[in-house]
Amino acid sequence: MPDGSTPCVGYDFNEGPNLDAMLQAMLSTGFQATNLALAIEEVKRMRAWRLSDEPLDPEERDELHDPAVRAQTRCTIFLGCTSNLVSAGTRECIRYMLQHKKVDCFVTTAGGVEEDVLKCLAPHFIGDFGFRGPDLRKRGINRIGNLLVPNKNYCLFEDWFTPVLDEMLEEQKTTGLVYSPQKMIWKMGEKIHLDPSFTDKVKDSSILVWAFRNKIPVFSPAITDGSIGDMIYFRSFTHPGFIVDIAQDIRKINDLAVKAARTGMLIFGGGLVKHHICNANLMRNGAHYAVFVNTGQEYDGSDAGARPDEAVSWGKVRIDATPVKVYAEATIVMPLIVAQTFARE
Repeated sequence: MPDGSTPCVGYDFNEGPNLDAMLQAMLSTGFQATNLALAIEEVKRMRAWRLSDEPLDPEERDELHDPAVRAQTRCTIFLGCTSNLVSAGTRECIRYMLQHKKVDCFVTTAGGVEEDVLKCLAPHFIGDFGFRGPDLRKRGINRIGNLLVPNKNYCLFEDWFTPVLDEMLEEQKTTGLVYSPQKMIWKMGEKIHLDPSFTDKVKDSSILVWAFRNKIPVFSPAITDGSIGDMIYFRSFTHPGFIVDIAQDIRKINDLAVKAARTGMLIFGGGLVKHHICNANLMRNGAHYAVFVNTGQEYDGSDAGARPDEAVSWGKVRIDATPVKVYAEATIVMPLIVAQTFARE
């Protein structure tokens, strides 16, 4: 074996139930336990980096030559999560990261936007993966895995969002303002923030509210793929002409990557959110740090299943990076990563 090879040894519970020590021991446990521990170390690296760690580059912008500025210039972190992670209790992990400005942008699907608002209006419930679809349909209940969402919750969302849509359409007609998905999402966060019918506790629980308060952009390029799209469709018959401009947002997210001193990607789930973040980082010849957490396998050629090495081939992750993929279900992994990294700062 090469010098410095790590023996395979797991945590000894004779030392007592020490979560920190157990997670540290995962580095030498093997399989996905080791990948989880490596992911934690990768997030720590992206959070610890400062431009002052690097030698001065004469081609850098003049303001970056100031030692104080260099010491404060951090890695720009792109957080991506599929909508099911907002439906689940991992919503609280995501909200925490935006509340405390641990990330610089958030990419999610349309469901990730509307599910946050839905939970401000009424709770989701724990059910069972085995509940039969026909029985739930008769009761007016929708199933997301082993979560249950009554139809009533979507009716509440429609009642809340319809006036917001009408207001955006009126602004468009009178001022020429055309909303992008990101601007729409900030407006939704602002509406909850200002609405006296929501308690402070409910407001503080919302991802969109903290995104608005902290001016963290939330990108959702497929904003019409969900209840929001349904409502835009239905409103188009009585209130035609509403425009959502996705071109504004592709400029914003790509510029965020291009102008960053260094970038990191932390992506839970696959599909659109994974590719959208990776593609933005392609514009800068790849991210310096990357952590992917999903259950996808590479044999079908899907973006979710692709290993980090495939992203390197596209220039989405840098050749000299040390990216990590954890093959695991994200509701288990996300709280552990947050607990060992962001929540310790």
